[in-house]
Amino acid sequence: MFDIVRYTADKEAEWNAFVAQSKNGTFLFDRGYMDYHSDRFTDHSLMFFEKGRLCSILPANDDGEGTLWSHRGLTYGGLLMNNRCKAAQVCEMMILLNDYLCGQGFMRVVYKHIPWFYTSQPSEEDLFAITHVCHAQLYTRDIASVVILGQRLPFSTLRRRGIKKGQQAGLYVKQQNDFSIFWQMLNKHLWYKFHAKPVHTLDEITLLKGRFPDNIRLMTVCKGDEILGGTVLYDCGKTVKTQYIMASEEGRRLGALDFLFDRLLDRYEADGCLFFDFGTSNMVDNDDLNESLIFQKEGFGARAVCYDTYSWTL
Repeated sequence: MFDIVRYTADKEAEWNAFVAQSKNGTFLFDRGYMDYHSDRFTDHSLMFFEKGRLCSILPANDDGEGTLWSHRGLTYGGLLMNNRCKAAQVCEMMILLNDYLCGQGFMRVVYKHIPWFYTSQPSEEDLFAITHVCHAQLYTRDIASVVILGQRLPFSTLRRRGIKKGQQAGLYVKQQNDFSIFWQMLNKHLWYKFHAKPVHTLDEITLLKGRFPDNIRLMTVCKGDEILGGTVLYDCGKTVKTQYIMASEEGRRLGALDFLFDRLLDRYEADGCLFFDFGTSNMVDNDDLNESLIFQKEGFGARAVCYDTYSWTL
């Protein structure tokens, strides 16, 4: 019933059109976003056709060691489906997928499921299929912190205290189109605290901002002309996600992030967004809980949702 075709650049328009009307896609799956790091990942994305009509796509890369990842360069990245996709069809797609991958010499699949709060319709046909057909096992489980904007929990006393400090210091929130000053601060902060660098270089995030100006925003908190902190937000419509969060030493002293997120949660709730995702709180080198990081997020009323990754052998 189905045919499977490997994605090539001449199918970009068809791919992007499908992402835009899928029931569980976000702008991260647009080729304008996915391909910014094509030099780091060997793309092996797949397209499923039913009687010549595209019905599902799988963003994926080949790690060169016999494993197909969906997708190692993305926060999440499972099977994207349209509203016509049903459970039995997705099971059949997984049988076809496994046959195809065996024929291509793959030995294993690592599969990142798309969290439910990014979808426009129920979209867990793939979860049933990968366990029922592929006998997938849980590979990693990351813990994220999410606020339901229409049913917000109270801020903690510590967060409220920080908001008051920010108000008294005359802080204000400003959207920035130039990422350079913030990126300098972010690089220093991540290196000092974790000996790490941002996933995106300044050139890359500037490129992506140019391609997706309505989806990627840098929101900073300032005092006078000085940036004290900020966050890069990925706006996916119903859900907004923090991609980076940082405050200077002075910003931490003045409650800059407490002030910032108080304003942002109010703003996005008023704009009709449903979920605010503060991102995951796992340690950099392993899956252990970063207790201090999640403590801060939970102070804003966020509670746990899991980002799950599965694997199976072929």
